[in-house]
Amino acid sequence: MNKRIIVKTIGKIILTEAMLMLPSLLISLIYQDGDAIGFLLTIIGAGIAGTGLMRVKQSEGRMSSRDGYFIVASAWIFISLIGAIPLYIGGGFESFPSALFEIVSGFTTTGASVLARPEDLGHGVLFWRSFTHWIGGMGVLVFVMMVMPMENDNSMHLVRAEVPGPTAGKLVPRMRTTSMILYGIYGIMTLVLAILLLIFGLKPFDSFCIAFGTAGTGGFAVSSAGIAGYNSLAVEMILSIFMLLFGVNFSVYHLILLKKFKDAFFDEEVRIYFGIVAVSTLAIAWNIFHYAGGLGNALRQSLFQVASIITTSGFATVDFECWPEFSKHLLVLLMVIGACAGSTGGGMKVSRVLILVKSFFAEIRQIINPREIVTVRINGKPINKKTLNSTRVYAAAYMILVCVFTVIISLDGLDLTTNFTAVLSCFNNIGPGLNRVGPMANFSVYSDWVKVVLSVVMLTGRLEIFPMFLLFARSAHDR
Repeated sequence: MNKRIIVKTIGKIILTEAMLMLPSLLISLIYQDGDAIGFLLTIIGAGIAGTGLMRVKQSEGRMSSRDGYFIVASAWIFISLIGAIPLYIGGGFESFPSALFEIVSGFTTTGASVLARPEDLGHGVLFWRSFTHWIGGMGVLVFVMMVMPMENDNSMHLVRAEVPGPTAGKLVPRMRTTSMILYGIYGIMTLVLAILLLIFGLKPFDSFCIAFGTAGTGGFAVSSAGIAGYNSLAVEMILSIFMLLFGVNFSVYHLILLKKFKDAFFDEEVRIYFGIVAVSTLAIAWNIFHYAGGLGNALRQSLFQVASIITTSGFATVDFECWPEFSKHLLVLLMVIGACAGSTGGGMKVSRVLILVKSFFAEIRQIINPREIVTVRINGKPINKKTLNSTRVYAAAYMILVCVFTVIISLDGLDLTTNFTAVLSCFNNIGPGLNRVGPMANFSVYSDWVKVVLSVVMLTGRLEIFPMFLLFARSAHDR
């Protein structure tokens, strides 16, 4: 492994995080909420550490794919540990594992919380936890590549390790330009959303915090009442639309900018994604018709919850724990499916599910006609064997890990539904589960050691398994 380039890159990431804390420090000073000292100490410490690591003389060798995976996994761990410090110093969390869980939930855009009353926190901390959604949504390393130049070959290894989905590609030949395009689209969409929320009655602070949570498909609210507290049909519809938009592969928006409308609007993954949303919304609305008190309320509640769950945003306007079993089971299925590859959403991704379903039917055809050459196609193009194999391996690892983590946290003594949906929620970066971690509850029911385990689950899910395991694989350090 190229240890010098690893250390130097991690230094850049830590220094970038220190700079990203500056707006939270400023807000803390403006509101005089007492959290400024925590941010100031963390910024100074991270700044010194990052600068020191960056001064390491870089070796002549290039970054390998293995180095890229190692950097991504270790960087996410470091930024989480550092990011939790101002939360813990602020005194709003009973222990460091609780603060760590909260900030990991922020960076991974999970939105699961240990807080019963977020409004008791200072404005600086509230802004920071929501801002981490925005940072983590598109990817911390993607942001670093935009602000700090990096060799194109090196940056591509980082993108492959961090960007969610079966494959990672470049929109343009240079990765830094790709990063700037992605963040340009991301930033403009976030700003438009924040302005719309302002127009429809939200306070400026709330507007930006909710916009950050929606853009990153995270789900942190600034009060215990959540989105329901605004009691606004317009706000709910705006958020539903934007959650679904942020759940679309961002390369589709780039195609629209290039006026390649046919390629954008007829993308197979996007069509399946919106098809799932439409069918699920109608099915749940039909199922909760009597619970919601009419068709209008049923559609309103169903659309918002479906948009929130499939995009893994995690906002909630109703306690769907009280819904019929059919609706709850359908929401759990949407948790697993998730949003599109290359979006800010989590889950298995629609593209992977599509590949697995097509592989299943292709296998049946192959059994029926052994001599026939059967190929799996997406958008009319054949999927290569490497992508097919990695998708199948990911699906198998996904199922095994969900079961293993559920068994591990069961040692805390809670029921199966709570534990299973807590792991699903954390692994798919969603937020709410069912029973004792439902939409109107929180994760404070778990002990500190389980919060640490679930933090690992969130990181593993956000980085899509392999980077976290390569970090601890002995063979990855042998050469």
